[in-house]
Formats: sequence, C-alpha cells, structure tokens
Amino acid sequence: MTDEEKKLTNRRFYKAGEEASFADAKLNTTPQTESPSYLLAFRDTDFLLREELRPVRFQLELLKTEMLMEEANIGSTLVVYGSARIPSPEHVEAVRATATTPERAKVVESLIAKSKYYEEARKLAHIASTCAIVEKGMRQFVVCSGGGPSIMEAANRGAMEAGADSIGLNIVLPHEQAPNPYVTPDLSFQFHYFALRKMHFLLRARAVAVFPGGFGTFDEFFELLTLIQTGKMQPIPILLFGGEYWNRVINFQALAEEGVINENDTALFHWVETAEDGWQKIVEFYDLDC
Repeated sequence: MTDEEKKLTNRRFYKAGEEASFADAKLNTTPQTESPSYLLAFRDTDFLLREELRPVRFQLELLKTEMLMEEANIGSTLVVYGSARIPSPEHVEAVRATATTPERAKVVESLIAKSKYYEEARKLAHIASTCAIVEKGMRQFVVCSGGGPSIMEAANRGAMEAGADSIGLNIVLPHEQAPNPYVTPDLSFQFHYFALRKMHFLLRARAVAVFPGGFGTFDEFFELLTLIQTGKMQPIPILLFGGEYWNRVINFQALAEEGVINENDTALFHWVETAEDGWQKIVEFYDLDC
C-alpha cells in the first residue's frame, strides 16, 4: 500500500463513474451479463423511465439544474415571462403574410402591435446584463427566460448582445420546441415537468418581468403572485409590461371589489411600459448603484 493510499482522508469506495468503467470492461459476454437486469441501475434508462421512478426523476430534474447553476456562479436571476407568439420587429412582414382571412388578419395585426414588447424585453435584458453585478463571487440578475421564441428569445438576445450569459429553461412539448439561439449553451436546460421548471424560475429570481402572453404566462404570473400573497415567498419586484393588454384580459380591480383578493394585493406588481422604467423599479427596490 502506498503512502497516498494510507491517508485517512482518502475515500475507500470507488466513485460511480469508476464502477461504471469496470462494468464496461467486463471480459466475458454471457446471457447473464447481457440481460437488462444486469445493468447498473443508474445506467438503465428503461428502468429510470418506469412509472414507479417518477419521484427519482423529480429529484434528478431539481438537482441537475441546481448543481449546474451553482457551478456557473449564478447567484440571482432576472426572470422574463411572456408570449411565444409575438413577432420580433424584423419578422413582422413575414407574420403579416400568414393572414389569409379577415379573421386571421385581425389577430395577426394584434400580435404585430405587441412587437414593441419584444424590443422592451431585449432592452431590459441588455440593461441588466450590462450592469454585471457580482456579490460574494456570484453573478446577480442573470437573465433567465423559458428559452423559447418571441419574448423569451428577446430576453436571451439582449443579454448576448451585452456580452453576457443568459439562462434558458426549456420544456419538452408534443410539438417541436427548441431553445432559441441566444441562450448560453451551458445554461440551456430541458425539463419534462412543468412544476420543476417553474420552481427553478423562482428559486433564484430577484425580479420578474411579465410581458403580454397566454396560458403559460398567466400560469407563471399567477403562481408568483400566489406565492407572495400567501407569504410563501418574500416580495420581489414584479414588472407588468403592457397595461392596455393586461387591463383588457384581467380585471384586477374587479377581483378586489368582489372580495376574492385584498385591495393591497393589486400593489404586488408594478405597471411599466419601458425597459428603463422597469430597471428603475429594480434599482429602487434593492438600492442598487447601477
């Protein structure tokens, strides 16, 4: 035994990767070693995908993103929620060309009118990324989106144009869903469970910008409001972009008048229209020198 091997601090069990390499190097191929039952459990994909293993998959989906975020020194995030359908200004004409009926034309023009929010999301991400705040060796207000197109793309794009990293939390869907090209590759994550994805949106969030969107945006926005309203999460700046849109689709004041929320619950978020106004709310909330 060498002096190194005699050290009390040395581990006495092989690491999982080493054990896996031993299994790969097996010399004899027999019916027993070729059976799926002989695979190491953590290398048996069919086993890991069994219904009974759902709790394990939950844990893996929580741990993988958490560990890689920690290794990337992500201290906090600026999360951007919003539609996957609003076109960027440079794609407005291509979207307009899809209007083949008067009904569709009306919808398309409504989406095109919201393309200004693509630019505001892009600018907000650029401002936050340019500030490049670091505390205790950890990067703060790293831009984080759902990793998809439209408003999500705008956020990742703004960060990239500022020369900064950004996060994309993508979700597996029945139809094709790929991360946008502006997400930092090593911070591009894919989720099976919506619940775990939404948890990671908020674990490091220190501010959330909510742009016009559909069911997914509503889901994310209202879960955030619920967590703060019920005291499960401490308040953070919630920036609600697009007063005309939100006041048309949700009557917040009516909810208060009906008594199903308190009047002061309508103060959980800030109405903003520009990236500069949104960032100013964050600066004031945290007393930032940026």
